[in-house]
Amino acid sequence: MWTDEQPRTRWVDPAAFRYRRPDLRLGTRDRRPDRSGLVAGDRIAVRHTVRTSTAEYTLLLNAPEWVGRRGTGEALRDAVAELRAIDLTYGPNRPDSLVSRLRRGEISPESYPPLADLVDRCAAMRAATDGWFDAWAVPGGFDPGGLLGGWAVERAAARLRAAGIHDYAVLTGADLTVRGHAAHGGPWRVAVHHPTDRRRAPLVLELTSGAIGTSGVTGRQGHVVDPHTGAPADQLVAATVIGPDLAVADAYATALYAAGPAGLDWFGPGSEYRVLLAARR
Repeated sequence: MWTDEQPRTRWVDPAAFRYRRPDLRLGTRDRRPDRSGLVAGDRIAVRHTVRTSTAEYTLLLNAPEWVGRRGTGEALRDAVAELRAIDLTYGPNRPDSLVSRLRRGEISPESYPPLADLVDRCAAMRAATDGWFDAWAVPGGFDPGGLLGGWAVERAAARLRAAGIHDYAVLTGADLTVRGHAAHGGPWRVAVHHPTDRRRAPLVLELTSGAIGTSGVTGRQGHVVDPHTGAPADQLVAATVIGPDLAVADAYATALYAAGPAGLDWFGPGSEYRVLLAARR
């Protein structure tokens, strides 16, 4: 389990945190990153938002000077191109996507290595959650939507690292992944707000590596179903999970939202993932 002693995650006393603005907020109506205007050392700070047909992504880059503005721009374009390509190529709502073709039996997962990776991840999460995350238990067949957004973010982040950028944050909705340091030179300061009780102080973390996945904060009723019965999940109002990989955290959050309190058993000693929020109705 993630603990206070691990260098990549530190749990911060909100009373002390109030004197420092968070870099990122989750669970609020205003999901825009806070802007401090402070850039530490010889760094190139970039913020960019891109929309696809299914999601909006915000990328914050804190690139080293040696990458250069041109190199930073190329890395950003490469990451954005990856997000757009995944939307076009794997979106289950697109009739010509690889996922749709797989559902119709026109291709096999082995036909395309990234598709095989996506299917394998879904199968692994079905096993890890006792079937509460089940990409095959949906009308029409295979639908990886519960982890597709996180998978897209992680693949885009890999493009940034390949270009030499190891300090970044990528957000989509109530999910994010971060690595390294924010523009001010310290760890990313993340405030996770309760989705319904605005009076509660946010849970505050400082992250240098990790991801936070959330299910249930969009307000859409019935968007997650019990894969065993097909009925809409109704035990929780939201579920938030933190861990190393956003695709996995996303899938865990979706499964926990569907399973309710019974899903807490998945996060025992030795797990790399931890529940930040499981708010009952």
